[in-house]
Amino acid sequence: MTVIAHLSDTHIDSAPRSIERTRAVMRYLEDLPYDLDAVVVTGDVTDHGLPDEYERARRLFASRHPVLFCPGNHDRRDAFRRHLLAQDGATAPVNQVHRSADVVIALCDSSVPGEDEGLLTDDTLAWLEDVLAGTPDRTPVLIGFHHPPTRLHVPFVDGIRQFGAERLAALAGRHRNIAGFLCGHAHTAAATVFAGRPLLVAPGVVSALRLPWEHRATPQDHVHLDQPPALAFHVLDDTGRLTTHYRYVGM
Repeated sequence: MTVIAHLSDTHIDSAPRSIERTRAVMRYLEDLPYDLDAVVVTGDVTDHGLPDEYERARRLFASRHPVLFCPGNHDRRDAFRRHLLAQDGATAPVNQVHRSADVVIALCDSSVPGEDEGLLTDDTLAWLEDVLAGTPDRTPVLIGFHHPPTRLHVPFVDGIRQFGAERLAALAGRHRNIAGFLCGHAHTAAATVFAGRPLLVAPGVVSALRLPWEHRATPQDHVHLDQPPALAFHVLDDTGRLTTHYRYVGM
């Protein structure tokens, strides 16, 4: 059995709110009696993509569990690489793969510099195709990115989702061992289907999004600041079946 913690949208800046909420989630994970196979963070790690925000994030995410990141629309690729991943500060998409005996996690960069919406570039899709081609057919693969590639029926989020997703769906049709897709961006826990696989959206750590039927249609009503931070746990069993649990974390 493989257990993966999935969190998203920490939006770490210099304010106590983002720091304390991220710290609470990581403290909860560190206190677990179980060694997780991975902690996956699907983007918007920082709020402004500043070097000091990434340095703060690097300290907050220090863990005994393997921690994996992909960027979101609030992140900056050069600073993300240099200060969070300790790599050269290149501006090409930040794509990473984590391989273990039981699962492969491919994290794709769906960010578009300067834009809120998402897109997987041709280079990223080619990279993902290579990852899948190099993975044994019986090894399940989880694919993560920031932007949902399909509508969640939340107009604010749907307008800045991942576009061009038919290319990803075509790729998925060629690889039967994709167990599911993981993303963030919506600041609300959600589950749907994309390309015939589960699409699992992590709740936001820094805040929650009110659903359209929960608020009046004014911009200030979109964000819910009173809910505690939350995360998902994804469980892969020996048959490759994916089960997800969502948890709130006390402050």
